[in-house]
Amino acid sequence: MSVIAVDFGSRHHGLAGSDPLGISVQPLEAIDATGEAAALDAIARAAREREAELVVVGLPVDMSGREGPAAAAAREFARKLREATNLPVELWDERLSTEEAERHLRESGLSGSRRRKMVDSASAVVILRGYLDAKGGAR
Repeated sequence: MSVIAVDFGSRHHGLAGSDPLGISVQPLEAIDATGEAAALDAIARAAREREAELVVVGLPVDMSGREGPAAAAAREFARKLREATNLPVELWDERLSTEEAERHLRESGLSGSRRRKMVDSASAVVILRGYLDAKGGAR
């Protein structure tokens, strides 16, 4: 089953998508987060184009597992995304996803400015890969 992942952010939402078998994960173009309705529409459009059957939204929790204001905002966004896509939406712990994405981008030799442009979608790749690995790939 094809899955879309969203790295929820205040300025950009990173996106990633899987192939139908849940084997490969690709970064997709990040979405501007400053207009919520437009962001929801853009993510819904990406889900339709990729024939996604599920959306995974990264849940920002602190290292102790406690949820703060960012997690509450992500939960609310996930609720609205469920309505906008008519798809099941699952939340997934995204602890350290940005750090892992930045490390991969740095190791690939990208300059600082290029890394900053790609980190949101690279984080979505980390979230989706973690989700798929935990769920055993395609379900």
